[in-house]
Amino acid sequence: MTRLRQLVVCFWLQFKILLFSPFEGFSAVVFPLMFATAALLVYRVNGDPEAMLYAGIGAAAMGIWTSQTVSATTLVQRERRAGTLELVVAAPTPFSLVLLPITCAMATIGLYSVLATILWDWWLFDIALHIENWPVFVLSILMATVTIALFGFLLSVSAVRYRTSWALGAALEYPGWLLCGFVVPLDLLPDVLRPISRALAPTWAVEGMRAAAAGKSARGDLAICGAVGPAYAALAGWLGVRLINAARRDATPALS
Repeated sequence: MTRLRQLVVCFWLQFKILLFSPFEGFSAVVFPLMFATAALLVYRVNGDPEAMLYAGIGAAAMGIWTSQTVSATTLVQRERRAGTLELVVAAPTPFSLVLLPITCAMATIGLYSVLATILWDWWLFDIALHIENWPVFVLSILMATVTIALFGFLLSVSAVRYRTSWALGAALEYPGWLLCGFVVPLDLLPDVLRPISRALAPTWAVEGMRAAAAGKSARGDLAICGAVGPAYAALAGWLGVRLINAARRDATPALS
């Protein structure tokens, strides 16, 4: 019960901080609209309504991904610059349980971009989302949010020992749009990249969104998404313990 309260309090405090942060507000709403506009302008050249709908649904999820990749990998770096990383690592609460609610708060902020992008697509490109199964569609969005938060959790843990690992998030932002099938069908990717796409939980969440919009069954997509997401959390928890223990054992924490 104490752990649950710690997670909830940490999430709520971080969420309020992000909610009133000018940079986070800008990156969560304005950036996704810019990227969605660029993608939809490309698709509009052929005048295919189905392709526009495909890209419109994917663009709605891009903002959640963007809110995680860079922010999650710079999370530990910000603590390092503030001189508080040593205190966080030395606290009785496991380091992983400090990072997890923060990345969840970041992904929750990304939900703003979903609604903003859907309205933007309708207003600027006249793309009306005809959703056949709204409950499953909303569930798919929530699962995309949770699994992307867990992926950000994994990225943030890697930055404990390695100062330059923050650049990993910036390197993954744009390739992630392609690998997760946000704006490009996975069938168009090279065969060597498809296993990577299948290992990314957001891929299945977005497929679930599209299946729900078309009135098809999304059980398989959401089941795989629900299995891969916790695997991220388990790997991040294990990796966090190993990295911090290694730093203590070698007496080279390099935290500040």
